Amino acid sequence: MSEFNVVRYPVMPLRDIVLFPGMIAPLVVGRKNSVRALEHAMEQRSLIFLVTQKSAGVDDPVASDLYGCGVLATVIQLLRLPDGTMKALVEGKRRATVACYVEFSDFLRADVKELPDTDSESLDLPAYNRELRRIFDQYAKISHKKIPAEIIKVAAVMENPARLVDLICAHVQLRSEEKQELLETAALPDRLRRAVELLYREIEIDELEKSIEVKVKKRMADNQRNYYLGEKVKEIQQEMGQGTDDFSELQEALDKKDLPESVREKVAKEMNKLRAMSPMSAESTVVRNYLDIILSLPWQEKSEAKIDIEEAERILDQDHYGLKKTKERILEYLAVQAQVDKIRGPIICLVGPPGVGKTSICKSIARAMNRQFVRLSLGGVRDEAEIRGHRRTYIGAMPGKIIHAMQRAEVINPVFCLDEVDKMSVDFRGDPSSALLEVLDPEQNSAFNDHYLDLDYDLSEVFFIATANNLHGIPLPLQDRMEIIRLSGYTEEEKLKIADQYLVPKQLERNGFAGDDIFFSEEAVLEIVRRYTREAGVRDLERTIASICRKVARDRLQQKEPDKKYQLSGAAVSGYLGVPKHRYGLAEKQDEIGLVTGLAWTEVGGELLQIETALMPGTGKLTITGKLGEVMQESAQAALAYVRSRAIRLGLDSGFYQKLDIHVHVPEGAIPKDGPSAGITIATSIVSALLKLPVDRQLAMTGEITLRGRVLPIGGLTEKLLAARRGNITRVIVPKENERDLEDVPEKVRSSLDITLADHVDEVLSRALLLPEGEELFRDVPLEPVFPATVLSVPASPARQN
Repeated sequence: MSEFNVVRYPVMPLRDIVLFPGMIAPLVVGRKNSVRALEHAMEQRSLIFLVTQKSAGVDDPVASDLYGCGVLATVIQLLRLPDGTMKALVEGKRRATVACYVEFSDFLRADVKELPDTDSESLDLPAYNRELRRIFDQYAKISHKKIPAEIIKVAAVMENPARLVDLICAHVQLRSEEKQELLETAALPDRLRRAVELLYREIEIDELEKSIEVKVKKRMADNQRNYYLGEKVKEIQQEMGQGTDDFSELQEALDKKDLPESVREKVAKEMNKLRAMSPMSAESTVVRNYLDIILSLPWQEKSEAKIDIEEAERILDQDHYGLKKTKERILEYLAVQAQVDKIRGPIICLVGPPGVGKTSICKSIARAMNRQFVRLSLGGVRDEAEIRGHRRTYIGAMPGKIIHAMQRAEVINPVFCLDEVDKMSVDFRGDPSSALLEVLDPEQNSAFNDHYLDLDYDLSEVFFIATANNLHGIPLPLQDRMEIIRLSGYTEEEKLKIADQYLVPKQLERNGFAGDDIFFSEEAVLEIVRRYTREAGVRDLERTIASICRKVARDRLQQKEPDKKYQLSGAAVSGYLGVPKHRYGLAEKQDEIGLVTGLAWTEVGGELLQIETALMPGTGKLTITGKLGEVMQESAQAALAYVRSRAIRLGLDSGFYQKLDIHVHVPEGAIPKDGPSAGITIATSIVSALLKLPVDRQLAMTGEITLRGRVLPIGGLTEKLLAARRGNITRVIVPKENERDLEDVPEKVRSSLDITLADHVDEVLSRALLLPEGEELFRDVPLEPVFPATVLSVPASPARQN
């Protein structure tokens, strides 16, 4: 083939192998396209173009996955194996480059032209040739196990430099990319020079590996020598009646430690085991760490807690405003503990939205009881071993988080806060909430068994307090072991007091202000609460106050008046905080048809929920949108079923639903919503749209609906009523059965709302819909039977007439 001719040949891609001219190689071929290419070349007695893939991981390579240079080869032999693969013996003939690849249905083809050697008459060629022979001989001596003996003999007698460099490159262990680079190098002197460089590198790597091996062997010999000398020193000390300082110090510490008898027996066994071990062994380190952890744990040590009920009440009131029910339960617990030596009572679980003070009240309880305080965050814990520890058989084993926390406490009767107990998850490594069952059971935690310690540890003196945002994430068996105390959100009046007594002084001090440098008026705090924060707690309120303090500090420095005093009024707030983030007041400015305000509960407190209904001519299709959960969608279907059952009494055609499409939508569609408490709200919205009657915009409602129109009780009533008050709602409809829950609602919230207790949806509609004067909502009409009389009088079957 002339070097200028382009000829088409079948193509077979190669994985992780680069074939050189003159090289004979056996190949096991499994890909169908490659098998067909080999068979074609064998049948036509033509050459085949062998080219390496850029990535060996590609199973069906296309033109872009292949290099542009390969080898034209002959197929010497083909053998089909029993598993369907093909074994081929091929011999590389000439280098060739690809002009273009051509894809066919059976296999890939390529238009290629020969790549002859260039600069074969260069003056540098003999020098490179001699250097290549010399360095290859050196490499072969070092790596005689890697190069076959016959290849070394053939290279020694080969005169042609092109054949020699190809032979060497084919058998030296190089990366595929480096071999491909050598294959693509047409200039013979450059190819020899690059081969010499690579051989030099391989020799240096081999020498470095041998040097490292020598150093490692020497270090191991030194360790053996040190161990031998250490044993000799130990024997000499024993002969002289002296023990090692390490053992004597450890034994002295264990003798001083006040340990239970069972623990002392275990420690004695471990000490005997440690004495018999070599100090250099890995097991001795494990035993020593185990003994250190037992020493660091409190076993009998207690903090002398003096309980003064009046002082405890003062501390709780000083640290937290409100939270009356929570404080009462804590003071009851303290009163009982003051009367008995040891109390085994239920564990307290504080449940409430973020920012209401659950974690901080735990610290106040510790202060009130004069006990140590430790906190363990359980958010994201998903492995049982994080609670109970790992067994000592594992490398790097440690005690669980409970034992670690007791190490920090240094006494056996701390106040222990299990924070975010609802944020634990479950995976294949176990369920951490199940491990907590033993910890939080007063009947069992006197003998808590950590896997690492493998000893019973007494947790019965610990005052456990768990915190959570909601109960849904806490398994029922765990809930059963705790006394649930709910913390609702704060009212505006409470937030004003908290800001005035706690948040403002705290942020003034943190930002370097004196107590009278910035005066936050009541109107300013109310403006922040109403238009810049919307939360059940006070975290965002504190951040916003801190933001104003920072802006005032900057303003002071810019005006170069470091002693300037600031009076912050309600109107001045927007100058520091910008455009208000939230609307305050009614959700709507006028009474609308089909638009009803509902009340919803979220993890961050109560929220107002708008529900709207639109009617269109159609075939009776009900569409529900707004990213609603399955329960809420079923509530909408139940609401429509109720409306259809009341159609005649409401003055609607009994077949109205067959001519209309009803679309119920809950705005803020990006936020998921679920739960049954919007049932009466959806029913009111549908009736309002059908009767074209507006709904009282100053009224909000919550309650589950049944097909018969009953209003069932709901949860989160306090948070919902707080949201209604924040939204400037004046009238609220709640289920009759929630009347008992109104006692938990703050008096100021109850007195500011006109609360209607409803037992049936008919009462809700009468209260919510605005009728023209003198008009009645429900008509007094006889109910028609569902089935006509002709349908009901079905003649008896012939079998029954006998």
